[in-house]
Amino acid sequence: MTRTELVVAVLAGIVQGVVEWLPVSSQGNLALFLTIAGTDPQVAIQLALFLQVGTTVSAASYYREDIARATAALPDWRPAAAYSGENAITSYLVVACVMTGVVGIPLYVYAVDLAGQLAGGVFIALIGVLLVLTGILQIISESVGMGDREHPTFVDSVLVGSLQGIAILPGVSRSGVTTSALLVRSYDPPAAFRLSFLLSIPASLAAAALTVVGAGGLPGISPGAAALALTVSAVVGYLTIDALMRIVDRVPFWIVCFGLGGLAIVGGGGVSILT
Repeated sequence: MTRTELVVAVLAGIVQGVVEWLPVSSQGNLALFLTIAGTDPQVAIQLALFLQVGTTVSAASYYREDIARATAALPDWRPAAAYSGENAITSYLVVACVMTGVVGIPLYVYAVDLAGQLAGGVFIALIGVLLVLTGILQIISESVGMGDREHPTFVDSVLVGSLQGIAILPGVSRSGVTTSALLVRSYDPPAAFRLSFLLSIPASLAAAALTVVGAGGLPGISPGAAALALTVSAVVGYLTIDALMRIVDRVPFWIVCFGLGGLAIVGGGGVSILT
């Protein structure tokens, strides 16, 4: 592992560990960083998906009690009571994950192929446009009155799972679109973020596996650099998730989406002109 690989791996891990918990696109921002650092756009998408494994470990640790309860409810799961009691979380995760795959896998193939055809600057500008669209969705969700629902329904599972599949596109915030949808569905903010982050665990693992299979191995990164980036993202993610969850209740993150999206559009246009 060269010194440049070491620095990029550490910085990529820090970016992933922090922005994963925000309603801005961790994949989009990480792909943006990697592209600026000289990574091919097509490889940048694959790496951004793969490196989510680190923060998946953080989320699994943070929500270990919820995961334990959902797992314990499996032996008593019955179709007639699929969305009652502890079964509701189990059913939500299963149905939403299926919908994520149905929607996300075709989009993943399309996104990687599209990124391979775009110049670096155009790719960065596209990420910016998608970030701005995420910000618009944030504004819409904040204009809707919050409710006090806690237990997911079948409709919630299908809706949130489908949106998570769409979020495989770089620049679309997975946590942003899924949390916003749950807020619109009258969940209070803590419950919305909890359901969003729980769903991210199996989805991120599946996305990483899909990436490795599609790339025929680690996508454009050495084993040492991959291990370092994953470790840094897991440690940073675990240390920041509690603090960032508190910030989520106070700061309108659509402002962040607009700021990052605008910078990406301007910066991408500048790169296109230079190249």
